[in-house]
Amino acid sequence: MVTARAAATFEPVGRSAGAARSFVRDALLGWGLPEVVDDAVVLVSELVTNAVVHAGTAAEVCCLREDGTVRIEVTDRHPERGLPSIADIPTTASDHYADADGEGGRGLLMCAALAERWGVEYGSGRKTVWFRLTLPAHTAGTRYALPATPGGELPHSHGPVHVAVVQLDDDGRVLSWNPDAEALFQHPADTVLGRPWADLAVWPQPADGGLGLSAVLRLARWEGGYALRRADGTEADVYGVQVRLRDTDGTPTTLCLLVLDDDRAVLRSPARALPGDRGEPATRLDLLAGLGTGEDLDTLLQHTVERARDLLDADAAYLLLTTDDEAEFELRASTGLPTAPRPHSRFPVDTGNRYDSPRLPSVHEDLASRPTGLPVLDDSGLRSLLTVPLKVEGRLIGSLGIATGTPGRYDNEDALRLQFAADRLALAVESTRLAELERLRRGSLSFLVEASDLLAGTLEHEQTLALMAQMAVPTLSSWCAVYTNGDHGAPASLAFVLHEDEDRIDPLRALLDKTPAPDTGPTHGTRFWAAPAETAHGAGFADEPGLTGLLGETVVLPLTARNRVIGLLALGTAAGVRFRQEILELAEDLSRRAALALDNSRLYSERTATSQALQRSLLPPELPDIPGVEVDVYYQAAGEGNEVGGDFYDLFTIREGTYGFAIGDVCGTGPEAASVTGLARHSLRLLAREGLDAPQVLSRLNTAILDEGARSRFLTLLYGELTPRPDGSTELSLVCAGHPLPLRLRTDGRVDRAATPQPLLGVMDDLDLTAEHLVLHPGEVLLCVTDGVTERREGRRMLGDDGLAEVLTGCTGLTAGAVALRVQRAVERFAPEPPSDDMAILTLRVPTQRTA
Repeated sequence: MVTARAAATFEPVGRSAGAARSFVRDALLGWGLPEVVDDAVVLVSELVTNAVVHAGTAAEVCCLREDGTVRIEVTDRHPERGLPSIADIPTTASDHYADADGEGGRGLLMCAALAERWGVEYGSGRKTVWFRLTLPAHTAGTRYALPATPGGELPHSHGPVHVAVVQLDDDGRVLSWNPDAEALFQHPADTVLGRPWADLAVWPQPADGGLGLSAVLRLARWEGGYALRRADGTEADVYGVQVRLRDTDGTPTTLCLLVLDDDRAVLRSPARALPGDRGEPATRLDLLAGLGTGEDLDTLLQHTVERARDLLDADAAYLLLTTDDEAEFELRASTGLPTAPRPHSRFPVDTGNRYDSPRLPSVHEDLASRPTGLPVLDDSGLRSLLTVPLKVEGRLIGSLGIATGTPGRYDNEDALRLQFAADRLALAVESTRLAELERLRRGSLSFLVEASDLLAGTLEHEQTLALMAQMAVPTLSSWCAVYTNGDHGAPASLAFVLHEDEDRIDPLRALLDKTPAPDTGPTHGTRFWAAPAETAHGAGFADEPGLTGLLGETVVLPLTARNRVIGLLALGTAAGVRFRQEILELAEDLSRRAALALDNSRLYSERTATSQALQRSLLPPELPDIPGVEVDVYYQAAGEGNEVGGDFYDLFTIREGTYGFAIGDVCGTGPEAASVTGLARHSLRLLAREGLDAPQVLSRLNTAILDEGARSRFLTLLYGELTPRPDGSTELSLVCAGHPLPLRLRTDGRVDRAATPQPLLGVMDDLDLTAEHLVLHPGEVLLCVTDGVTERREGRRMLGDDGLAEVLTGCTGLTAGAVALRVQRAVERFAPEPPSDDMAILTLRVPTQRTA
């Protein structure tokens, strides 16, 4: 006797074989027959392929559930195929397998191998291949919770039953209206097509958190009673079942089946068919009761699992949400699981267990005899499990499960009650999840804006590395490592390591030092990296206390700047934790910004190092030790990162017993002025050692500056030669070419000018320069400065020559170094702002007692 029937027709297109497999699988799973699903799917796939691909005709598939067996028929219709002749009908098994290697015979060969019985029936223009599979004896396992078939007591009808079929678009407007709808509600189809369903449906006012009409229309499935307006203005009580569908283009619609309330037994599922009830379960489960408004997603999910556990008297409960591609489940909430995985752990939606489908409500009678394959229940000791899917618009968004330690605890009615509650819950979860994603998106934008500001705030290479790691930990990961590429194709090297627990930084660095750096090829994108875990196990690191629970999932992201991979960013989680997709996407955005900042800091560091090396070459080497003369110099170049500017000094040996000294100021500051500085300093040494006197040296230097053409700059210069004398004094020959005049401090505290002004260099071709001579006696000081000292300003006040002379008056008896320091402090204290011009101070002092 046939107890259930399911049939479908498939068009002669390539995808029909897959559709037929899904149809047969769903039908048999819906009847609670997972034991025969695999064999049936294999056979139907082969037979439908023969029909739609090779015969080029539509295929009809019919599944019949009989006592102890399942019969499946596949019929094809070929327009040119008639009844075969007697000679064409195979009479033996060998005739069927004559073309076993061909496409036409393989289906029959498989039927003979897998089915209990099978056969071929021919009719006019059609051929039916059927096979029968024996149902094994039922064992404790998985049953799919669907409405049961009617029992002995059948519902009564008071006359012809009309079933109105109404299809609504995604905006709730009527798309189709069948003749039974016209008969029941007296509205012709052309008067209702395109009208909002809310104009016709009389929906009860939502109370106690109930759903309104618009919310109900978006549920995956709903069943219940309400009223509909007739054309004459009266209202008809109806009972309806609605299902959310998607067409071939992916557009969602809602299909409504409606009967008069007196005929509700035609549509109402047995789980709802209780005496005196108008469509609600006897003890409706409300998983959202007691939840405040505005709760976040984690709070909602945790409340759900705890309430589901309590309402169904379970020992444990869990809730899984799917990833965006619906390929993986993610554990988001649990209660009562003795060995629950870490939150956000992931595993495939399809576990490969033939007796389990996450898309149907399921009753697992005994997990000890038939495990589900879900890692969330591994070693839990739970025996009975009830799972229901969470769906929105037909799309799987999650799964809710409750379990106890007693086998056979739940039945079909429990599953349907929980599914009814899950249908209401799914919309709330999806709405809250979308709101959370929006908050995460805004938070991610704020995070990236802040990260960009921080990274843009420094050009120091080491600080940029530290900022990258500090932004990643702990916001994105438990630990972070930054690798930078070496020069000339050298492998990447570990540059920085950070862990959220400072005590674990050193063990982590030691592990990564022993782990080969990841490849940095241009084709490598974001990828998972197993090398640290392999090194930990292979090198015996796994037993170290500092690494316990350290290594979970690790990903490597390339640091790409200016179309070049300059390094790698490695992010890792703790053991048992996996990266969420939105975290990986945020990490990719951070890596792009960090890579550009890191490359900028590298270029800046390289350029600074080059600049400093060149600038240091413009400064004189160590000052020579002059017998009988103390010498000290203070030098400061204006501008960040500048070591040499337009001001310069020098002190060098001309010949034995005679030394040259110079202090000068090139017009301007920065690299252009520094280039003339280098010319002047090196030219002075060369010309002086050629035996030229001071005026001749400056005249030749003037010519060299003018020869620079457009790059030339005028130069003020104080140049002199000094020769210590046996009596302890020092003889000097000076030329002051447009430079601030040197000041002489006598032992009695008097200060006077030690030279007279002469023309500056780099302006005129012919210069008339003369040398001036003086003698410094023991205890006297010669102070030489640039205009960065004398022109130090505060508002309209300027230090000037008089102010400098006043400072020098107070330096009687001080050493050369103390005099230079006193002048430098006076310049800095003259105004609150830091000096904006280059500054050089050169002091020469003859000690009161000649040093050996």
